[in-house]
Amino acid sequence: MRDLGTIITAIVTPFDQQLNVDEDAFVALMHHLAANGSDGLVVAGTTGEASTLTDEEQCALVDLALRERPDGLTIIAGAGSNDTRHAIHLTERMCELGADAILSVTPYYNRPSRRGLLAHFAEVSRAANVPIVLYNIPSRTGTDMPNDLLEELAELDHVEYVKQSNEANLAPVPGLRVYAGNDDLFGRTLDLGEAGGILVASHIVGPQLRRMADDPDQRRAIDAELADVYETLGHIGNTAAVKAALELLGLRGGGLRLPMVEASARERDAVREMLVRHHLLEALTA
Repeated sequence: MRDLGTIITAIVTPFDQQLNVDEDAFVALMHHLAANGSDGLVVAGTTGEASTLTDEEQCALVDLALRERPDGLTIIAGAGSNDTRHAIHLTERMCELGADAILSVTPYYNRPSRRGLLAHFAEVSRAANVPIVLYNIPSRTGTDMPNDLLEELAELDHVEYVKQSNEANLAPVPGLRVYAGNDDLFGRTLDLGEAGGILVASHIVGPQLRRMADDPDQRRAIDAELADVYETLGHIGNTAAVKAALELLGLRGGGLRLPMVEASARERDAVREMLVRHHLLEALTA
């Protein structure tokens, strides 16, 4: 089983004023994350607004990440869909580009049965030649994959990891390594001896999350200190909140494509206050 890293950032997709992909800003952010604790990136995931990217934009972004990444940074390409044919197409394209792994979400909206999920991921696995990270997030998809189903899916070729965003299911799964899918599950996932986390807060508190991974004795204390970071990002909406934070920190994030909207003035103030509480704005200007 290939080691994809412990701290994987679900990187945002920066847009310019015309809401086109800002490639320069993306590359700059990628290098910033690598320098601040990230072992890898999920490109064109939920936080990366994959739902409003065309296939061409999604593939071009992954290709850019692979060409411009710092040494050692793993690239996990978002390749999920609720249409199995589309998921196969994206999986094949991301593998052709050379992604280190793909992230494949539970089909959303149509809520397939257990047999449907098994058939869907069997087809995706046949299209892959790199590790597959399953993505279980019932709050967005309407369908949960219980751990006994995940164990069965682990028997498929290339299915090696799960990004677990259902706290009730957070436990080791035979045949799979588990990534925390929510920032507030990262510490507990590490305590279980699992792979790490696919995180959003690592955009702004990467060094602190790195210390959580590297210093088990301080893990709980650091996790408690970061609780309001997780809460602020989650309450506002991860992508909008992170882009607001990046702009406040002097990094380009740009706007959001509809139906997502930018943080309101009140929400932006909440993000600023959170950054001040953690001395992040001070650290930047010191």
